[in-house]
Amino acid sequence: MAFPSVQRTRASLILLTIARSCRRRRFLSTVCKATSFALPPQPPPVPKRIPFAVSAHGRTWQDPFHWMSDVDDPEFVEHLRRENSYAEAFMADTGELQAQLVSEMKNRVPAEIRTPPERWGPWLYYQYIPEGKEFPVLCRRLEAEKGWAEAILSYVRGQQGREQVLLDWNEIAEQHGYVHVGMCRVSPDHRFLAYTIDINASEWFKLQVKDLDRGCILPNIQVEGVVSVAWAKDGSTLFYTLSNEHQRPYRVLCTKLRSSNLESAVVFTERDSKYCVDITGTKDGKFITLNSSSRNSSEVYVIDADNPLGGLRRICERVSDVRFFVEHHYGSFYILTNAPLCESVQWNGHGYYLARSMVEDPKLGKFQNVVLPGESVTIEDMDVFNGHLVLSIDKEGVPMLCSINLPINVDSEHPMILEHLNPWFFPVPSNFCSILPGSNHDFMSQSYRVVISSPVMPDVVAEYDMSRHTFSTIQQEEVRCVSADNGSSTPDYVKNFVSPINVEDTKEEPNENCAMQSWKDFSDMYCCERKDVISHDGIRIPLTILYSKTLCQKGKCPGLLHGYGAYGEVLDISWCSNRLSLLNRGWVVAFADVRGGGGVNSLWHTSGRGAYKQNSIHDFASCAKYLVHEGYVRDGKLCSIGHSAGCLLVGAAINMYPGLFHAAIMKVPFLDICNTLLDPNMPLALLDHEEFGDPHILPQFESIMSYAPYDNIREGGCYPSTLVSASFLDSRVGVWEAAKWVAKVREVGCSCCSHSVILRTNMSVGHFGEGGHYRHLEETAFDYAFLMKVTGAFNK
Repeated sequence: MAFPSVQRTRASLILLTIARSCRRRRFLSTVCKATSFALPPQPPPVPKRIPFAVSAHGRTWQDPFHWMSDVDDPEFVEHLRRENSYAEAFMADTGELQAQLVSEMKNRVPAEIRTPPERWGPWLYYQYIPEGKEFPVLCRRLEAEKGWAEAILSYVRGQQGREQVLLDWNEIAEQHGYVHVGMCRVSPDHRFLAYTIDINASEWFKLQVKDLDRGCILPNIQVEGVVSVAWAKDGSTLFYTLSNEHQRPYRVLCTKLRSSNLESAVVFTERDSKYCVDITGTKDGKFITLNSSSRNSSEVYVIDADNPLGGLRRICERVSDVRFFVEHHYGSFYILTNAPLCESVQWNGHGYYLARSMVEDPKLGKFQNVVLPGESVTIEDMDVFNGHLVLSIDKEGVPMLCSINLPINVDSEHPMILEHLNPWFFPVPSNFCSILPGSNHDFMSQSYRVVISSPVMPDVVAEYDMSRHTFSTIQQEEVRCVSADNGSSTPDYVKNFVSPINVEDTKEEPNENCAMQSWKDFSDMYCCERKDVISHDGIRIPLTILYSKTLCQKGKCPGLLHGYGAYGEVLDISWCSNRLSLLNRGWVVAFADVRGGGGVNSLWHTSGRGAYKQNSIHDFASCAKYLVHEGYVRDGKLCSIGHSAGCLLVGAAINMYPGLFHAAIMKVPFLDICNTLLDPNMPLALLDHEEFGDPHILPQFESIMSYAPYDNIREGGCYPSTLVSASFLDSRVGVWEAAKWVAKVREVGCSCCSHSVILRTNMSVGHFGEGGHYRHLEETAFDYAFLMKVTGAFNK
């Protein structure tokens, strides 16, 4: 059983005010505005320069900060500490504001958080974060679903209703100072728990197996570098993937826990360095699936779960730019794929469709049945149950879920359209929802559990009965002390509203259960709008805009624009209570669904990756201009924020559109893209060639160099006030990328503006930061305080 994480609900110095002006190009004006906020008396750190030449395709250029890529260099570590000191000095006058922000955000979070129990067999599994603790505890209790004999037997054993702690993240954190649990899988007989943990922020996970009957960890099954695991049907045969020195999962091994010989046997080795292997099981437990995938291609093997040592069988062969996702249902494989269809089929060739084939003879292109999504609909994912197939779909940028009765009683050589299979579309609130499936492990269940959220609605755990076509709210996230007046403490303010079925072509009327179902939101206090922004090439870009109904004034508000646009990932616009600390101070918060991300349509990812990456950047800039032009944000008060690969948007837009942003935050930023992708020793470099391009190929090199943030810093140009946050132990994006970018901006950019470009490095965490129930609040408060200071909202 896979378990989702419990959601994170996340001295003084004499300061010198410097007011100077310098020439720069601006979005709406031609002269740089004077710096109006306090700066530290000391100048920012100046790192050493060491000549280093980089060459590619007959071009040679200098990179004097290349030496920073040696993280073991004591001078580099000392430079980061000096940068941290300068950042603290820069933010010294925001100490009280940071403390106030932390207090606000902490007061909104309930002392204890619990997930609703989810049944698997006779057990109810759940997680909770104890009061005063940072991390979750995984638990279960025995509760027979039906049958008096089983209930009496459990009562005699003293197990009925008694809580059993399976894994306590807090104990691990207290022992090692850090914890990141990668995954948890309970064996089919509920006897063992296999899980992976990272205790030093390196994302190098160790596999451990706990005997749940005895309450002890098996001493002989502790393997380093494990990413995924899967159990065979016997509950004692365990498959797992092993990573190489570049953290690429490349090998699948198998071990038998109840055998006298615990040595692991190699099942599969992936020798192509652009592919990673993943191991999982079909929902019904009949097969183990082995997926070998690059960023954009995959192939699938299956192992008979009843005969785990019987060998592999390939059912989907790798083809360039074709991916497969496989499930099983009573002798048939259900395959979600974008593989080309025969020419006689009217299909645009983009996005995913559903196919079915017999277990005995699956062949690419010769599927027994094919289900096409229909016009303006994209199939994103699937889940299979005993009596139902659940499809995650996207209709013109709106996420939806639907269920179809199984088996599909159509035996046709011709493709079918989804709507002809009488799908039931799950009712969801109509205001900009994101939908995240739960673990839904029980194959025999007729219910499907999801987490529904929106920018104005706290997370709702809802359960849909696919047989009765009804649904119920299981739990909604508690939010305390919410008020449009900043700093006040009031009871929850919520609004109940009827949830309509939001699919235009559904023929089924909402039944009584649906019509009476209510949810809680804050739409009376905060407005959430979706606009279509015309980008540079005429494509409409979805822009979600969030603001306070009482505090927002047209043309006068500061604003913060989020973006990501990579790997086909959908931009997260779900509820975040921390965000209220901006909204309650009159800020506008917006989300740009630029190309390169997911959703919208089947081409959204491909039209923003590789040679088309600049589309993402222009989309982001177009959304930024829209916010100013339409009066949502005041000119000169617009800020931007990006995380990881999302910083390519922010960093490139800063270079290409001078003066567009007044301030920026870049967190664990991917900025030195060309140098990183040229280095085959970087952990993700080869894998990222499919996403961003291979700079060893001239046309792709030229494409990357046209926007690479580090390589296009403008000589003498003015740069916005920028907070760059890095993690020293980051194994995905090197800490030197942030340090090099800051150093180069200060060296070649405007000497005045660069004093408000600061670098803050956490020396003890990795790519995903501190984690924890409360720890992340201090980082968020630091970010918000920075924005408020540099935009002039310091005293609000």
